[in-house]
Amino acid sequence: MSFHTPRKVILIKEQLEAFQASKTHKDIVAYIETLNDAVVGVKLSDPCDESLSVKAILNVLDEIEGIAKGIPPVDNKASRFGNPAFRTFYDKVSEAAPTLHTSLPGLPSEAIPELSVYFSEAWGNRTRIDYGSGMELNFLCWIICLERLGVVSETDHVALVVRVFWRYIQVMRFLQSTYWLEPAGSHGVWGLDDYHFLPFLLGSAQLKGHKYLRPKSIHDEEIVDEYSKDYMYLACIKFINSVKTASLRWHSPMLDDISAVKTWDKVNAGMLKMYLAEVLGKLPVMQHFLFGSMLPWDGPLPPTVSEHGDDDAHRGHAHAHPDLGGAGQREVGWGDCCGIPVPSMFGAAQAERDKRPGAMLAGPGIRPVPFD
Repeated sequence: MSFHTPRKVILIKEQLEAFQASKTHKDIVAYIETLNDAVVGVKLSDPCDESLSVKAILNVLDEIEGIAKGIPPVDNKASRFGNPAFRTFYDKVSEAAPTLHTSLPGLPSEAIPELSVYFSEAWGNRTRIDYGSGMELNFLCWIICLERLGVVSETDHVALVVRVFWRYIQVMRFLQSTYWLEPAGSHGVWGLDDYHFLPFLLGSAQLKGHKYLRPKSIHDEEIVDEYSKDYMYLACIKFINSVKTASLRWHSPMLDDISAVKTWDKVNAGMLKMYLAEVLGKLPVMQHFLFGSMLPWDGPLPPTVSEHGDDDAHRGHAHAHPDLGGAGQREVGWGDCCGIPVPSMFGAAQAERDKRPGAMLAGPGIRPVPFD
């Protein structure tokens, strides 16, 4: 197999539509569905077979957290936005990535440069110091590539979710809280989560058919606390509540709306629909997607491919915003539809507590939830 460095291709709506009709899109969706089905009824705390490859991947994730622990945030108290020390972390990870990959059993050395791109981009964007569902998708793509190369296999699917993916989320929470990463492409208060999507999708699969827990259980603090060690969905709710005070209704109204759905089966089906629409179907997210030899692009290339900086989160996305104007842009408002910088949830929480203890974010424009 001939490997090559992954690159961005999607620039315009027509290319996004070509991607949505492509084999690569179908393969990504099928892999998500496969992992989803693998963890129905499985707890995070359940015994789980960990192959040598899974253990090696977990060791790699431990190494990433170790790198972060060795690079503390710089004194940046005047800003609620991403801490510049993240760039040092990112560079260290990129430098270490080839060596880290050599520890994965059976990985051909010629594949490492291609894999390292997905791996490095899974931790956030170096330029913008932000993180969102597109970076989370890079981690998923890294796992897909590892399976295509035979490093992991079908027998690892449960462990890839409840061990590997959950460990990745834990490392990301550490990075988010350490470097105050901005939410990339955030929908603000009416989004699902500031940073992640897949823990809710896969987490709702874990809860499908549960005898006692219902979607409305997220409002019971004792239940959330007790079962957060077993279920990703509830662990994410607990995390959000630990950072954002006040009612879930105010700071996470979409999650609050979803809690009214009667069964986890419907929540899970709705989450998949939402992922297709809000992540794989959104140009501001997919314009940063990387196509290589294992996840190839087979659609039309643009007539001319101009070089766009990574700061451009709006390319190809028609929308209207008030003129925020120059250097003051970051201080105007926190609501956002597609990538205008907003504070990290940690910076926002700290700033609000400084001004009005107990007050948290709220906003209009809550969109309908696609849970039929």
